[in-house]
Amino acid sequence: MSKALHCHQLSKSYQQGNIETKVLDGLDLTVEKGELLAIVGSSGCGKSTFLHLAGALDLPSSGEVFINDVNILTLSDKQRAAFRNQHIGFIYQFHHLMMEFTALENVAMPLLIRGDKPKEAIAAATEVLAQVGLSHRGHHRPSELSGGERQRTAIARALVTKPSLILADEPTGNLDSDTAEQIYQLLRSLNQSVHTSFVIVTHDINLAMRMDRQLKLDHGKLMPFIENEKVTAGQITDNNIESPANV
Repeated sequence: MSKALHCHQLSKSYQQGNIETKVLDGLDLTVEKGELLAIVGSSGCGKSTFLHLAGALDLPSSGEVFINDVNILTLSDKQRAAFRNQHIGFIYQFHHLMMEFTALENVAMPLLIRGDKPKEAIAAATEVLAQVGLSHRGHHRPSELSGGERQRTAIARALVTKPSLILADEPTGNLDSDTAEQIYQLLRSLNQSVHTSFVIVTHDINLAMRMDRQLKLDHGKLMPFIENEKVTAGQITDNNIESPANV
């Protein structure tokens, strides 16, 4: 049975002059289909860098990344972009919705970009917006939505292509506790109904402990996370994900 995600000896270093900074160091990870995995770690430990690599947004210094048994590092840039659109969804702490478009148009955008007919894309987006409880808000622009509604719209956009894997970078980090709980319940419900695998990087230990499995990223490697273990400030500057890759 194929795995949703498999990373083998994944390493990433950055060179500035004569100084090499190693962010990931021989990282290994397997995510089962339908699994909810949380990755915690100090600020700057490499969590977003890992998401870049796992989501085919960046290339590692060495190692391999397989999604559904496809080695995405053997694909051309154009092939990787198409693969991302079809198989991977992204959710961000800051929703990265396009403010000039409605919620419905934002959700439909990945389908339109890959060439689906507008009528079919809008129909699919309408269905997914209903799944996240926003049928009544589809024709509103992001500026007219609450923070929780924007995040649910972003989740709908990540789901609209029916990906096998969703990568989430602090999906509740910019929300109040009540809205964060609603987002967690939504993620859990969608995981159970569509069997999509989620990899969530987060500072929120309460959120992490409600996932199926928890790992800690430390010194470039993943290890089991102990609930009462402190997550302290890190030393490595991490790259932030700035734009939705499936749009």
